[in-house]
Amino acid sequence: MSMGDRSWSLLQYATEQAPIPMDGYTAEEAAQFKDVIRQRIVDDLKSMTGEELIELVKENAAKVVEEKAETQAATPTPVDGAKRIQDDADLIDAGIIAEMVAGLCTKSQKETFVKVITKYISHREQEQRNAEDVLFDMFASEETGLISMGKFLNGLKTTGIRRNDPRVRELMDNLKKVHKLNNYETGSSAETQHLNRETFKAVVAPNIVLIAKAFRQQFIIPDFSSFVKDIEEIYCRCKTNTLGKIADYIPQLTRYCPESWGVSICTVDGQRFSIGDVEEPFTLQSCSKPLTYAIALEKLGPKVVHSYVGQEPSGRNFNELVLDQNKKPHNPMINAGAILTCSLMNALVKPDMTSAEIFDYTMSWFKRLSGGEYIGFNNAVFLSEREAADRNYALGFYMRENKCFPKRTNLKEVMDYYFQCCAMETNCEAMSVIAASMANGGICPTTEEKVFRPEVIRDVLSIMHSCGTYDYSGQFAFKVGLPAKSGVSGGMMLVIPNVMGIFAWSPPLDDLGNTVRGVQFCEELVNMFNFHRYDNLKHLSNKKDPRKHRYETKGLSIVNLLFSAASGDVTALRRHRLSGMDITLADYDGRTALHLASSEGHLECVKFLLEQCHVPHNPKDRWGNLPVDEAENFGHSDVVEYLKSWAEKTVAAPECTPEAVTTKTEADEVSSVQRVTAATPPKPTQDITNCNQTFQELCSTSDLDRSPNSSPIPTESGSGHSSPAPSEAGSTVSIASDDKTKPGL
Repeated sequence: MSMGDRSWSLLQYATEQAPIPMDGYTAEEAAQFKDVIRQRIVDDLKSMTGEELIELVKENAAKVVEEKAETQAATPTPVDGAKRIQDDADLIDAGIIAEMVAGLCTKSQKETFVKVITKYISHREQEQRNAEDVLFDMFASEETGLISMGKFLNGLKTTGIRRNDPRVRELMDNLKKVHKLNNYETGSSAETQHLNRETFKAVVAPNIVLIAKAFRQQFIIPDFSSFVKDIEEIYCRCKTNTLGKIADYIPQLTRYCPESWGVSICTVDGQRFSIGDVEEPFTLQSCSKPLTYAIALEKLGPKVVHSYVGQEPSGRNFNELVLDQNKKPHNPMINAGAILTCSLMNALVKPDMTSAEIFDYTMSWFKRLSGGEYIGFNNAVFLSEREAADRNYALGFYMRENKCFPKRTNLKEVMDYYFQCCAMETNCEAMSVIAASMANGGICPTTEEKVFRPEVIRDVLSIMHSCGTYDYSGQFAFKVGLPAKSGVSGGMMLVIPNVMGIFAWSPPLDDLGNTVRGVQFCEELVNMFNFHRYDNLKHLSNKKDPRKHRYETKGLSIVNLLFSAASGDVTALRRHRLSGMDITLADYDGRTALHLASSEGHLECVKFLLEQCHVPHNPKDRWGNLPVDEAENFGHSDVVEYLKSWAEKTVAAPECTPEAVTTKTEADEVSSVQRVTAATPPKPTQDITNCNQTFQELCSTSDLDRSPNSSPIPTESGSGHSSPAPSEAGSTVSIASDDKTKPGL
């Protein structure tokens, strides 16, 4: 059970019994704790989301666990004390909450403290119950009153969450248990079951937070289906590229098929998509270099590591026999720098380990970073690479001559370890998770394990950005503007910080040793999306931003328009008009730019809107007010006079219904038509009155009823106070598949 599920009972336990002493509190104060700490936390928590509160709790975990261990070592727990301690997990979690509560106020502020926490936790648990009910109603059959789990899991897949995701393991395990208990027919799948409401709620309860977040489109890529469709288009264009040839200086690499082409994507929220030959195994080669460099940084720190290897692009070939002016390899991404990094692993990180142990140790890091995906070893490539390693051995001897290695370095062991790292075998699926872990600051998105410190990832990505694609690094940084690392086996690892990791694999290479299709894919990606680090996000751009909801992008434009009108900025209004923007757009209350300009008394803006933009003079807002009514209410007689004279000149213009800020899908409109009127906003459903947005407005069932390939996630979301407007209907999207080689369901 997660902390969110038990937080209310644990809070009571922490405040009433205080398992860990809190400095500055007497026994009497502790007894009164629950009643006197009602209000202080209001200001702190009003600005915090639920996730931020839980993170605040987790931040105190290490300190509390250490204090608990010290307390137990100093004072053994009495036998009767065990009666009030349910288990160690409860004690630790309760201590964390108590520490958090104590840390948010000073002793002088103890008079005002925890009402908001209790209210928040109660609301959170109610919201969880509401989410389970709404999910059931969304997917349940009207005829049988049961929910098809296959239909539900397919809907979850459209958001990017796969059935084999470690974060929904409890859901899948519960399905198997229910399948076994119900004695389903032999050969039937646990995923084809039809469950009633109570069973469904029990099955999804352990993972409801993640599932609710997925269906509410709260991941980094909210409209994942549309994003997948764009990726498929880029993939197909790159597939026709037949340039380049396979590397032949390592004999085993020539056996790859030149037609092989696969792309895998994993976001920082664990959304997955793969297309092409994504399960075909290949060796890491140079893609292992940033990973071994990261391990060295994690264990030794940047000061030690960069006393042996530099940080500058070499401007030379990746296996050039050259050092910098300080007699060090230029950077860890070229062969000389990677060999030296391996020597640091051998001599400084784990000097007591044997060659076999250091190899296993390194592989364990790679597996943790990949979230348990496939990481293996290709002995044939290792032997082939070692037999054709004259240049690499020359680099090793040259560095040993210049005293580059740390003391007690065994060059033969270092070279074997370097070849072993290059010969580690993987696939696109695993490497996309590794890239996503780097995009996520060193935290694996699928297991949520913290593998590297953020400072380590920052340094690794900096080197990848400037030195990751051999002699093409400068042009790649100019055109793509993202950290990447390529390898001669045909791999290309691309990291979009705080967004996603991408791995593309195709064996044919260009003259500089980079995969031809991989480079083309990266360049087309940033041409379509504003992922380039220097794409200006503040000004208009013809590039897509998949991180935003469609309604959010439109809403920002309307906000700018209305603020310009409210502030009387005619120049800004003129700029909006020249950009082709619809000046008649309104917010969710139906208030247009003319309403705002009239209420603020900006006559010049009113004249510009009517005379130059030709907007209707009589749009009604939600409350039935016209612009002239706004001017009268706020005493702007000159604006009133002008609007009335304009109305007299206008020949019986019909009333205008401005376009709403947000729109919904056609299915949303059908489902909402009975509860939405032209004058008043819809009331939230009884089950989820306390929620900020209703689930039904974010997820529509009719899409699923229409086609099995249709996404249950609407492409545009609206708030509970929006007037529904139809959008494009009947479109189908490609969805991430569990077989990982096909884009469809």
